[in-house]
Amino acid sequence: MHSGDVSPTTPKLQLQLSIPHHDPAYYIPDGNTVLLVENTLFRVHRSILTKDKSTFDSMFSLDSDLRSSSSTSVTAGPEGESDDNPIRLQGDTAQEFRALLWALYALPPELTLALTPKANTSQLFNLARITHKYEFRSIEAWALSALTTIYTRPTHSPSVQVDDVEGPSLVQLTELASLCEQRDLLDAATLRWKRLLASGKDIALAVGVAERLNLRTLLGFAYHAMMLQGREVWDNDALLTRAQRIRLLSGHYALGRLWERLPSEPPVISHSPRCTGGAQARCNQAWAALWRSTLDMGRQVLLIQYADVVGKLMLAESVTKALVEREIPTQGMLDGMPWCKDNVLSAVAGKVKEVQESLADYFTDVA
Repeated sequence: MHSGDVSPTTPKLQLQLSIPHHDPAYYIPDGNTVLLVENTLFRVHRSILTKDKSTFDSMFSLDSDLRSSSSTSVTAGPEGESDDNPIRLQGDTAQEFRALLWALYALPPELTLALTPKANTSQLFNLARITHKYEFRSIEAWALSALTTIYTRPTHSPSVQVDDVEGPSLVQLTELASLCEQRDLLDAATLRWKRLLASGKDIALAVGVAERLNLRTLLGFAYHAMMLQGREVWDNDALLTRAQRIRLLSGHYALGRLWERLPSEPPVISHSPRCTGGAQARCNQAWAALWRSTLDMGRQVLLIQYADVVGKLMLAESVTKALVEREIPTQGMLDGMPWCKDNVLSAVAGKVKEVQESLADYFTDVA
């Protein structure tokens, strides 16, 4: 055998790898229930697992009823009473189950540490996942709250990559927030996705995650960001499917049409109580002219892509603010609305928000 060859795993080593081993922390000598998770045996107290009216509570109650009603002798002994016949948990990892036992057995100082910058985010992530599955409702809420606190700190930025060893990736965090329907944590994850999209990073990944989890807000921002990259980038991005490229073309066309309509569709403004009758009519007329002018002024100042309606609206919002606050000459554009000029800022901001929140609706399948 050459020195560079890799020797096959020997039968003896395979046997050693397949033999379950005791968990170093949670194989407790006086425990009364043995569970097998992956290749790890845990021996814990059954009363601990039945806390919080979890799924284990129902499972153990059903097991007890079956034992009392069964007349059949079982030579291996009841499930969970020995290493030879453990309760097997399917679909969980040893790390997740270890995180659950940490929360159930932890002392107050350990739990308090989880709310500080020194918190083990991987442990909290695993805890949130497994408590959601087994319905430890109060512990799940605590873990999600702790994660939300951590990820809303401005200094904390999770990695996007799925295999991040220092904590859950942004993809995993988004999946967890969606699974548990934790709105605050999902908002924190979405904010980080938006920052990545603004810098042109991981756009196709964001599109895929948003579509898979049906996250409409993120989906709209991700498609919009990819659209601005241009057709050449779409065609060469291996992560994009043919259907997604078609949606990008559809969105480009739909947003272009929206931009053509916008100058003739000014947002509705709230009028001052003093603005009534003929004054209100003149105010609306002045506002319509101002709206068209700000859209046009923004287009002249910066070269923005035709279909980048969000970018153009945000620029128009800045121009409107500068006019209202007299940072640039108004050229008489505000004279026709003496009592309502301050209200146009909220009207423009509302329009920007409306378009941003509805972006996903423009990137649809072509019928």
